[in-house]
Amino acid sequence: MKLATYKDGSRDGQLVVVSRDLSKAHYATGIANTLQQVLDDWNFHSPQLQDLYDALNRAGDGGSSTSRARHAFPFDPKQCMAPLPRAYQWADGSAYLNHVELVRKARGAEVPASFYTDPLMYQGGSDDFSGPCDDVVCASEAFGMDFEAELAVITGDVRMGATPEQALDGIRLLMLANDVSLRNLIPAELAKGFGFVQSKPATAFSPVAVTLDELGFNGDSAWDKGRVHLTLQSTWNGRKVGMCEAGPEMTFHFGQLIAHLCKTRNVRAGSIVGSGTVSNKDWSHGYSCIAEKRAIETIQDGKPLTEFMKYGDTIRIEMKGPDGQSLFGAIEQEIVPLEEAVTTRSAR
Repeated sequence: MKLATYKDGSRDGQLVVVSRDLSKAHYATGIANTLQQVLDDWNFHSPQLQDLYDALNRAGDGGSSTSRARHAFPFDPKQCMAPLPRAYQWADGSAYLNHVELVRKARGAEVPASFYTDPLMYQGGSDDFSGPCDDVVCASEAFGMDFEAELAVITGDVRMGATPEQALDGIRLLMLANDVSLRNLIPAELAKGFGFVQSKPATAFSPVAVTLDELGFNGDSAWDKGRVHLTLQSTWNGRKVGMCEAGPEMTFHFGQLIAHLCKTRNVRAGSIVGSGTVSNKDWSHGYSCIAEKRAIETIQDGKPLTEFMKYGDTIRIEMKGPDGQSLFGAIEQEIVPLEEAVTTRSAR
């Protein structure tokens, strides 16, 4: 099934069920008001949501207007918050080691051997996510604005010490992420030895989050042992810059990332775990973040040529399912200055 959260003026929004083709939606009122409610009691709520989802899809196929989905309405991604508008935690990995290798090679640094056996991960802010069509607000272009196209999962409860295989059973939903980075703030922060804070503003997520069975088609599934074998598309200012394969080169699958997170603590329902920037060794697939493009240019030409994002720039991140249709809907954002965002809010 596919789930989204509509804006309603509250912090947590209103849960809606979305049809498979993303054309229609139906409020989940009477089942659950928010996605966190569902995650807290998944075994009770998810079958009811599945029934509504099935009815919604049947109505789309010409089913009876008296079905459970009779109050369906056209789905509008612009009305969406992040599927989980705020979460108990957001932990982002760096599962594609090619990305790490490129960035380090560009600055003449070796990749430590431990990086190939122990995932990189940082704890990000989870109190204020962005919706898929919300602006990326930044106080200064000098911060070095970059997009990062990723996959992410939302978990149920996963106990401390769970194995990667056990951790996979804790995955409830899958979605896309734009893990925005302010590249020119990163070096000074990392030099302190305590990780990212100011260099990682609000992360945006796709319009819908989907259950893993949505990745199947005609008996086949793009979900295989914690990896998504589909192409992640990144379009910057209308030009497609990335067609990166998400499956084959994911060094650590989602079960391993979750197991890393819960090595010494429980992971509770409503936690989000990211894959890190999707990256391929074959440069013809393009890139999922500008920093990687700049690293390639440095390796080839001795210096980066591509600038980071400017005000007015747009980024679109999307993934097509096995049937060729948009699986999660698209993240579509524009970069705007803080002053403009404040003015817009004041005018409302």
